[in-house]
Formats: sequence, C-alpha cells, structure tokens
Amino acid sequence: MNMAHSQTEASRVIRGWHFIVEAFAAIGTVLIGVLMLIICADIAARNLMGASLPLVSEGGALLVVTLVALQLAATVRAGRLARTEFVLDVVATRAPRAAACMQAAFNAIGAAILGTIAWASIRVLEKDLNAAEYIGITGMATLPTWPFRALILAGFAVAAIEFVVATLGAIRAVVKAGR
Repeated sequence: MNMAHSQTEASRVIRGWHFIVEAFAAIGTVLIGVLMLIICADIAARNLMGASLPLVSEGGALLVVTLVALQLAATVRAGRLARTEFVLDVVATRAPRAAACMQAAFNAIGAAILGTIAWASIRVLEKDLNAAEYIGITGMATLPTWPFRALILAGFAVAAIEFVVATLGAIRAVVKAGR
C-alpha cells in the first residue's frame, strides 16, 4: 500500500511539473501573439500617421527574450534543441551506453549554463526593482522592466530544472544500457 501511494505521489509531482512547463510555453505563445499585434499596430501607425508607436522597439526586444525564456523548458522536454543529432544517432547505433552518457553530459551542461543564467538574472531583477527601471520616454510612455525580468528569470530557472530532469532520464538510460 505504501509503495502504491509513493508511486501515485510521484506521478502527481510529474504531472504538476509537466503542467508548469506547458503553462510557461503557453504564456510564451500568448506573448508571441502580443508581439505580433504590437508590430502590426506599429506598421499601421507608421503608414497612417508617419510615426512609430512608443515602446515598440524596447518592448519588442524585451518580449522576444521573455518568450524565448518561457518556451525553453518545453523545447528541452520535447528534445527540440538544435544540436548535431546525426553524431548522437551514429553513436547510439554502435554504442547505446556511450550515446546515453553523451546525452547525460549535454543535459548536465545545459542545466549548469541555464542555472548560471538564472542565478545572474536574480541580480538584474533586484537592480530593476531597486532602481525602478523602466523603458520608454518619461512623460510620453514608460513601462517597468521588472515584470519582463521576473518572467525571464522564471523561464530560465524552469528550463534549468527541466535539463536536470532530462539528465536524470539520460542517466537512467546509461544504467539500463549497461545491463
């Protein structure tokens, strides 16, 4: 009974984690739509009024980084990162354990890099909060930067954790291939 309960609990945690990863990706997708609307509105303003809308370039730049950070964990989980799969595929056919070790190393390095980026982002977010950083022109249109920075931090942290999950899966594959 206790073993079944712990498996049910683990399954619940895994489903919850998958929900978080997919929710971040969904928020990123919504932000893509927002960015498209902003760009289309700016194009219309340039053609109709001969002037750009405020905050489009600065906001667009922050939105691009934010949506990439938010969708990165789902990309990792889906195995859609750009890499040289042909090398890994050749190694996997000849030496499955070596390929699993390479995959574990790749994932561990990804976790370390994204964890470092997330850690560095904490200081950027703190600076933005303490200095009340904003983008835009005072008196015309401004937008605080901290919400973007918070989403970027959260996105990279979730992606780093997803890389850790992928590393553990690859280690399990190494152990399984060794049997």
